[in-house]
Amino acid sequence: MVWGLPSAASLTRFCQKLNRQKPLEESPREMSPQRHLTTLDLTLRAVGGTVGLGLYVLTGTVAKGMAGPAVVVSFSIAAMASLVGALCYVELAAHVPHTGSPYLFTYVSMGELWAFLIGWNTLLGHLITGAALARVWSSYVDVIFSHRIHSFIEDHVGIWQVPFLAQNPDFLAAGIILSVSTFVSCKARVSSWLNRTFSAISLAVIIFIIILGFFLARPHNWSAEEGGFAPFGFSGIMAGTTTCFYAFVGFGAIAASSEEAQNAKRTVPMAITISVGLVAGANILVSTVLTLMVPWHSLHPYWALADAFHQRGYSWAAFIVAVGAICAMNTAILNIILFLPRITYAMARDGLFFQVFAHVHPRNQVPMVAIMVLGVLMAFLALLLDHEALVQFLCLSAVITRTVVTTSIIILRFRKAPPASSQGPGSPVGTEQASAPQPGQLRPALRPYLRFLGGCRPGAAVTWALGVLVASAITLDCVLVFGDLALHLPTWGYTLLLLLSSATFLLSLLVLGAHQQQRRQDNFQVPMVPLTPALSILLNIFLMLQLSYLTWLGLSICLLIGEWGPGWDPRGLQGEGKQGSRAGTCPSGLSHPFRTRSVFWLRHLAQQGEPAGAAGVDCPTWQPGGDGAGPAAP
Repeated sequence: MVWGLPSAASLTRFCQKLNRQKPLEESPREMSPQRHLTTLDLTLRAVGGTVGLGLYVLTGTVAKGMAGPAVVVSFSIAAMASLVGALCYVELAAHVPHTGSPYLFTYVSMGELWAFLIGWNTLLGHLITGAALARVWSSYVDVIFSHRIHSFIEDHVGIWQVPFLAQNPDFLAAGIILSVSTFVSCKARVSSWLNRTFSAISLAVIIFIIILGFFLARPHNWSAEEGGFAPFGFSGIMAGTTTCFYAFVGFGAIAASSEEAQNAKRTVPMAITISVGLVAGANILVSTVLTLMVPWHSLHPYWALADAFHQRGYSWAAFIVAVGAICAMNTAILNIILFLPRITYAMARDGLFFQVFAHVHPRNQVPMVAIMVLGVLMAFLALLLDHEALVQFLCLSAVITRTVVTTSIIILRFRKAPPASSQGPGSPVGTEQASAPQPGQLRPALRPYLRFLGGCRPGAAVTWALGVLVASAITLDCVLVFGDLALHLPTWGYTLLLLLSSATFLLSLLVLGAHQQQRRQDNFQVPMVPLTPALSILLNIFLMLQLSYLTWLGLSICLLIGEWGPGWDPRGLQGEGKQGSRAGTCPSGLSHPFRTRSVFWLRHLAQQGEPAGAAGVDCPTWQPGGDGAGPAAP
């Protein structure tokens, strides 16, 4: 065999192991976090981590450069699309009541490779979100000081004209991230009353904006003289919808905290539903009053709300808005920095990330390396990257994650449920379940009409139908978005391609609906599966195609960097467990200078013959949680 190339058997085993799912195991009682979070705590955690981003970050950006006053429509469409994602989170959180968010959901349903990609995508999205929030925080602090901070930096540093980079470095944004990271890494307890106080101030300021804004509204600002209600047309509305999509991701924090929730089966769905409704109402009302107060083209994208009151001569109101924005940004940045060690700790514990991120400091009992390294990376992004580039990256990351989570619902719904341990092989209940149609099998009523599907093994037709559905959705959306511009087809060719892709999408949807699904009476389930998730996938792909190719290129490079790490030794596929440390150990760093702890670690665990998800990390266990809002306080 040629040196450096993997054998066929080793490569086949490697590919098979990449698709295995993580088994769900109950945590020991002494290892489980304390269940202390109520519905109010979960709702405030989601609203506090989302409202600030949608109102203070996205509203001005979308209204100024994408949709104009039609930002109201963009938020409405994004809210409806996010509602399906919220329902998927509810079902997955009930099915997988463990910490991990989309990473664990994907691991359980789709396997290790997709779990690693979504985990890295989630990590990257939160890093970019924290950087964007810090830059907006810095902008509103600058508003309080009458923009003297920005003028000072511009005078002494100058203005940069580099794509994706800000016009000048934002030292204040980097400073707040480093300060919060240090605060969390020093085992500082973040009490629930502090989180509630910041959230209450932010909500009070939002109510103040809505009330005063309606008194200052001028319907003339939506007239044709100012550009009309939708100056950028339908394409601008959909581009704005893609950006507004990220304003509805706070319920992911609820799903990630379900292991600490009281009566998670009841509080988690209720908190998700309430948070989506509150965030949608706040975003739509605030974007309405914002574009009615002043012409949309005169807004500043970074501090739009304070700028609107400044233009109307209400400087005192602008000061109140700036204080509310700072409180909202503090809550959001704190929640993000508290969440990042969760995802890295979970991935490192499963062997899908650098093991040093699973190390818990013996004195502080927190993953200090993860907090400080990620804090420095986030501060670096906030220091240099442009605000609009950050927003585009984080929106694409959010839509990708939401699409995979929605797909996971279809996979789990048609998968055979594990048998209950209390049922013996000779029990009458077990015999009745064995005779009943299993999930993934063709419905008995349709077998006489769909004989060509009856010969497939359970789940095979569902797998092919799901793959065809996703492929046809991509084709259909590409035809809708790029058909006239990129394909240069005649009208009949464009129509034919549109009809073929639509028919293929509908046929694959019908094949999925013809198979038996899991029915669980004790947990919430998304209604009208597979129709609801399929439409969500179709809409999400359509929104992703609205973003520029530079955004796709940048995110792809970041994902490749995360997948291959500092370097991947292809000789690793040849060895039969001869290289590397024992699976489940906690090395202090990389065991080989050219080995990554990502895909290569999956290969190593595949050789060991044990599921990577079940491999433990022989390190001090970090228990997130504490006194309410402090996941970093053990």
